[in-house]
This record gives sequence, structure tokens and C-alpha cells, in this order.
Amino acid sequence: MTIHFVREMEHLHRGILSMCSTVEELIHDSVDGLRAGRPDLARELSGRDGEVDEWDIRIEEECLKILALYHPVANDLRRVAVVMKIGAELERVADLAVSIAERSAGIAEHGGFPMPERLSEMARESLSMLHDSIDAFVEQNAELARRVCLRDEAVDQLNRQLIDDVVQVMKQRPDLVEPGLHLFSVIRHVERVADHATNIAEDVVYLVEGAIIRHPRLPRRTGNSRAGGA
Repeated sequence: MTIHFVREMEHLHRGILSMCSTVEELIHDSVDGLRAGRPDLARELSGRDGEVDEWDIRIEEECLKILALYHPVANDLRRVAVVMKIGAELERVADLAVSIAERSAGIAEHGGFPMPERLSEMARESLSMLHDSIDAFVEQNAELARRVCLRDEAVDQLNRQLIDDVVQVMKQRPDLVEPGLHLFSVIRHVERVADHATNIAEDVVYLVEGAIIRHPRLPRRTGNSRAGGA
């Protein structure tokens, strides 16, 4: 590929890194706001989410421009496709941050809820997975990406434990049912961050190895297969 293509891709990679940094801050702030009981946080994060939406649109437009101008094939085509998909995943994570803040406001409006310790652990692990999945993309490190995928089960386990914890509190304190329902949603949103990190990691494996590992029970497909094209 030409030097112009290489520069365009480097620009896209920098955009993904900037976008991810903003998204990580949004998730971090939304979880911190949950403990602080800040009902105004959703409005603040919604404004910052707009920046992520702009990044997503800009990255998609640049990817489409690259496809039209350079007609990349094989690994270069996978790189463009993966960048576009990662942008979409990060945009969804930013939406989750806003949703967490909105549910936090609902918890505060109903008098609060004792925060389970496991929630902070799950948030840290989900954010760490997101960070590592982007590192795997930048380094084109399929081994790191596969390790991220393996960590998703631990977050799923924390999710199940947290749901059980909240149910037990609601059984003992019927007056906390309403805020508890909001907390259910928060827990699910945090777990979804790990799911998006896993999706990014799977895309990195596809980028590096040409292997689609998203549905392991299906026959293995690679970028060299008839349906895979590139």
C-alpha cells in the first residue's frame, strides 16, 4: 500500500486511542458517581458522550473513504474493517456509561442502596479488559486478545454473584426493591462493558490471524475462506 494509506491508518489508530481514553473516563466517572449519589452526573456524561459519537462518525467516514480510495485487500482490508467495528463498540460502551449514571440517579431518588463490594471489583475488571483489548489492537497481539476473551467468564461470575447479593438485600428490605431494580441495571451495564471488550479482542484475533472466533461451536472460519473474502 502507498505511504498515504499508511498515514491514513496511523491517523485512524490515534483516533481509536483518543476515543478509548474518553470512553474509559466516562465509565470510571459513572461508577464513581454511583457511590457518590450524584443525580446530576447523567446530564454531564451525556454531553461528553456526544464527543464519542462524533469520534465514531468521523472514524466510520474515514474508513469508508479509505475503502473507496485505496481498495485494500487481505490484511489491509481487515485492518480497516476492524477499526470501524472497534469504533462502534467503543460508542456503545460510552452509551453504557450514560445509562449507569441515569440508573444511579434513580437509586439516589429512592433513598439509595447499600453498594455491594463486588461491584467495584467487576467495574475494575471490565475496564481493565477494555484497556487491554485496545492494547492488543495497537500491538496486534493475538495472544493478549485471547487472554482478554478468557477473562469474560470471571466477570460473568461476578455478575451472577452480584445479582444474588442484591436479591438477598431486597428480600430482607422490601423498601429497597425500587432502588434495587435500578442497581440490577447498573450491574448488567457494567457486565456489558466486559462483553464489548471481548468483542474488540475477538476482532483483534481476526485482524492478526484471519480467524473468526466469535462463535467457537461453529466450524472455524478464516479470512481465506470463501465467505471471509479478505
